[in-house]
Amino acid sequence: MRGSLVGTAITLAAGTLLTAAMTTAAASTATTAGAKQASPPPVLVDCQWRRDYRPVDFILACGDGNSRLSGLQWKHWNAEGATAVGVNMVNDCKPYCAAGTFRYYQVTVRLDRPQAWKKDPNVQHFTRMSLTYADARPEGYKQVMTYPLWD
Repeated sequence: MRGSLVGTAITLAAGTLLTAAMTTAAASTATTAGAKQASPPPVLVDCQWRRDYRPVDFILACGDGNSRLSGLQWKHWNAEGATAVGVNMVNDCKPYCAAGTFRYYQVTVRLDRPQAWKKDPNVQHFTRMSLTYADARPEGYKQVMTYPLWD
């Protein structure tokens, strides 16, 4: 009888160890899958190489600041793209930029084409921006202007 009890105890211990190992493996797989889904959304990189998420303002003309986005209200921002509405403030540079007047144009902003950022390959950033002007637009601009974003 004693041999039978020892055999039963060994069988139960082995079953318990096997169950614990399988539970640990399943938890590890679930954590890994959750980490992939929880990766942060792409960012928008600004003129000073800072990453930003849903910025309210964004400078388009980094050299002189004569074109900027302001009052951005983001409708969505995910791994594929982002969309906002706001104002494009553009200096008309008449008679020259220092004496020019900033004009305000309603725009829809779209970000897309996320890629790994060269400065930090673990970070995805948007590489293209499109501006769609609602009505009026700056002289020489098309209704939709598309710009590559810096890396």
